Amino acid sequence: MYDKTIAEQSRALTRGELSSVELTQSYLDRIRQFDGDINSYITVTEELALDQARAADERRASGDAGAMTGIPLAHKDLFCTEGVKTSCGSRMLDNFIAPYESTVTARFKDAGAVMLGKTNMDEFAMGSSNENSYYGPVKNPWDKAAIPGGSSGGSAAAVAARLAAGATGTDTGGSIRQPASHCGITGLKPTYGRVSRWGMVAYASSLDQAGPMTRSAEDAAIMLNTMAGFDPRDSTSLEHSVPDYTTTLNDSLEGLTIGLPKEYIAAGLDADVEKQIDRSITEYVKLGAKVKEVSLPNAGLCIPAYYVIAPAEASSNLSRFDGVRFGHRCEDPQDLMDLYLRSRSEGFGEEVKRRIIVGTYALSSGYYDAYYRKAQQIRRLIRDDFLDAFKECDVIMGPNAPTAAFDLGAINNDPVAMYLSDIYTLSVNLAGLPGLSVPVGMANNRPVGLQIIGQHFAEARLLNIGHRLQQVTDWHLQSPALI
Repeated sequence: MYDKTIAEQSRALTRGELSSVELTQSYLDRIRQFDGDINSYITVTEELALDQARAADERRASGDAGAMTGIPLAHKDLFCTEGVKTSCGSRMLDNFIAPYESTVTARFKDAGAVMLGKTNMDEFAMGSSNENSYYGPVKNPWDKAAIPGGSSGGSAAAVAARLAAGATGTDTGGSIRQPASHCGITGLKPTYGRVSRWGMVAYASSLDQAGPMTRSAEDAAIMLNTMAGFDPRDSTSLEHSVPDYTTTLNDSLEGLTIGLPKEYIAAGLDADVEKQIDRSITEYVKLGAKVKEVSLPNAGLCIPAYYVIAPAEASSNLSRFDGVRFGHRCEDPQDLMDLYLRSRSEGFGEEVKRRIIVGTYALSSGYYDAYYRKAQQIRRLIRDDFLDAFKECDVIMGPNAPTAAFDLGAINNDPVAMYLSDIYTLSVNLAGLPGLSVPVGMANNRPVGLQIIGQHFAEARLLNIGHRLQQVTDWHLQSPALI
């Protein structure tokens, strides 16, 4: 059953064809067999998972079960989980056992889902390749010489390799959609504020958003039903009604207007990736949609704006990690300054240090107006571009990344080249919009995903659009060779 979708597994559990304990054990066996090569997990909670699976079976036997009851999931190691290590992929938090449960993981726990473990990630979610982890890089299950994408690469690889039925991820600048694209799965970045950030370790507070990573759009809808909703403990959570995202999955696409930004067909876009995107849009035309060219004139400014705003917020959020109350602490500090310097120097990796330095500089006296304020002004222009485009179309489509997954180590020493790989995803976070990635083909024998961007709170429509494509294609059902 590990090769079935969440929807199929849930129906099988309801019919009594298998137990959650059996399903959970099959995933734990696969993790033991395959994850040594892939490195998608930081922590595997085998004993806890089996306890939760037994409890889920009891709930089903008593008639108190929902769609997620008994389904084995993995959580990105950015979500606090009570009694379980929450490392954020960093040496700084290698010894941190969370004393409380994040809202996202608590909601899955309350729904009866099973936690298999915590997945590997770029340190503090800073990266696009999952090579910036203290626990080593994650490998792409489709080609172990390739990166899985980042920062939610561990979650994407675990779902692609059938080491979890679904997983949580976080998206600050594309960190759900880009790894979903590279690993051939479905990934949804909801509207900012749609899913609670409480208990999710912050990278850039005005950009971070949690979302589901699954095989199919239907599975993403099932997970989002549990994740979404207002949380009074999160000041960025929005009070907005939550629909049942599964009820509109089969709605007609007749009359849907797809916007194709002329700025997305740039010189850096790989020809094979463009071919797969074009082919998927042709399928949508067959389903009744129409296509219109639109413009996002400030799209090219998303990288400089993002890499001022996000590091600035990171420099503030990560200042709490000083070796005093929790986290890595250096040996035998001579004084307080030595404690700060060595604890942070030893605890943080190179990319995290780079972004802290950039962010601190951008916020410093004399540079705040020149950099941070200007970046925020550009952010508004980017948002306005999307709002203007949505006056002409219902959704915007395009690639998630300029290329399919690149080789491990190929650009790890070139930060600018790494940042440029996010050119199609960053603007969605800057505008606070929802975005969905669905698999649509292969380029150089590695998966390619289509990015679908909607208006604020249009998650149901995006999932409907993704689901309808998956009814006429089978890319989301294909598996890496290791299966």
